[in-house]
Amino acid sequence: MEIYVYGTGCGAGDLIDSALPLEKVTAFVDSRPMSDSFLGRPVILPEELARRRYDLILVTSRQAEAITLHCESLGIDPNKLFFLKNHAALADRNRCYETAEQVLGADFVEKLCSSQRLIRTPLWSEGEPLPASELEGDYVRLKTLEALCRELDGIPGAAAELGVYKGGFARCINQLLPERTLYLFDTFEGFDPQEAAGYGEGFVSAHRNTAAEQVLSALPHPGMAVLRPGLFPASAAGLEVSFALVSLDVDLEESTLAGLRWFLPRMSPGGYLLLHDYNSPRLPGVKAALRRYEAACGQRLHAVPLCDVNGTLVLSV
Repeated sequence: MEIYVYGTGCGAGDLIDSALPLEKVTAFVDSRPMSDSFLGRPVILPEELARRRYDLILVTSRQAEAITLHCESLGIDPNKLFFLKNHAALADRNRCYETAEQVLGADFVEKLCSSQRLIRTPLWSEGEPLPASELEGDYVRLKTLEALCRELDGIPGAAAELGVYKGGFARCINQLLPERTLYLFDTFEGFDPQEAAGYGEGFVSAHRNTAAEQVLSALPHPGMAVLRPGLFPASAAGLEVSFALVSLDVDLEESTLAGLRWFLPRMSPGGYLLLHDYNSPRLPGVKAALRRYEAACGQRLHAVPLCDVNGTLVLSV
């Protein structure tokens, strides 16, 4: 069986760590590869698929609609595409389960299937400042970000993200807050190996697929971005700024705790801190870090959990 995995990001890493043995993967597919290999397997361009034999293509990227259209233009058999992320689809993109069941088995396919979500435009939306291609990935998280940004009028301070990865969420912050300086804290090389010890190799390798230049090229207003590369909080040394909006998305416990300790005292009253992965069962260290911070403070923080893909928690300052 020739099985290809479309994507070399977190979705692909999670699939290999938790469900699909690496030895079953012929190659990974990526339209913008950071390397010619991932987890020891070759990475090919989508155009190469048209010249290869394939039994199944597992799509782990959230850009499902764009991938669908691209594959159609390449003449790839749509029945051999199996989408693992259908977050904002009005209908299941998988036109046929038969091929996937033949390759992987019906029980395995059933475990991979995502429940479908029907999305309606909120009544308060005035147009769409974020394009549909962005909202498709995690609608609840991004529409919440839009709503929070609307509440920041009159709240002083910059925006920031700790844990930038490829810049997808930073791009949305930059789009919604074009007049605010956006500080971006990341190693831009992946996790600290010592802190990431014990986590799956797919998860760790996926987070190496980033670079500062790639992040800047993805921003609509790159002139408003200030990159602070390196391990945090050393990368924040000498910076004295207040913040109106912060995204904290570093996945691991000690880094999350360091982010809470550094950012929360610097938040402007009326600002928001978004703690990503708070309710993610795969990353329990995020919630543990918040509980440690609250225990040291002697109080629970004002917070609202979201029903987005990875269980974000919004802290209101």
